[in-house]
Formats: sequence, C-alpha cells, structure tokens
Amino acid sequence: MYKLVPTKEFAKGLKRLSQSEKKQVKNRLELLKDNPGHPSLRTKRLAGTNIFESSASMGIRILWNYSRETQQMIILLAVGPHDILKQRRLRNRY
Repeated sequence: MYKLVPTKEFAKGLKRLSQSEKKQVKNRLELLKDNPGHPSLRTKRLAGTNIFESSASMGIRILWNYSRETQQMIILLAVGPHDILKQRRLRNRY
C-alpha cells in the first residue's frame, strides 16, 4: 500500500471539480493507493518523464510520480480535465 501525498497544485485542481468528479477521483485514489497498475486506472508513463497519468474518468486525469525519498509514497501532482496534459506550466514544472 502506498501513501498518497498531494501537492498544492493537486489540491487546487481538486477544488475546481464538481462533486461527482471529486467522488470519482476519490474512488480512483483508493485504487492507486493499493495498486498503481490497476487496469481500470489505465496508468501510463508520460514519454520522456517520470510522471504517470491515470484516469479518474473518461475526462479527468490524475498526474503523479513516485517519491524520490521512498518507494512507498506517491506524489499527486495534478488533477483535472484531459487537457491538463497540455498545460504548459505543468510540463515545465515537473
């Protein structure tokens, strides 16, 4: 089981979601905590990075990476619509 640690960016993105989207994210975070490779998360590594993308729903994505300090910790980087991957500040930040 992994410990999930959200960043400020993740918390901001979560606040922008609707209640139903927040519920979907919460359910997916439970799966992520237990098994980051769970098939329903559709987890994949973003090319050329150490960042992973998992699906909370067809339109909502969760960006995360493994902690450099410990293998049992996942850093939650961002959450939001599918186009979150195109946001320039996220690509440059992580």
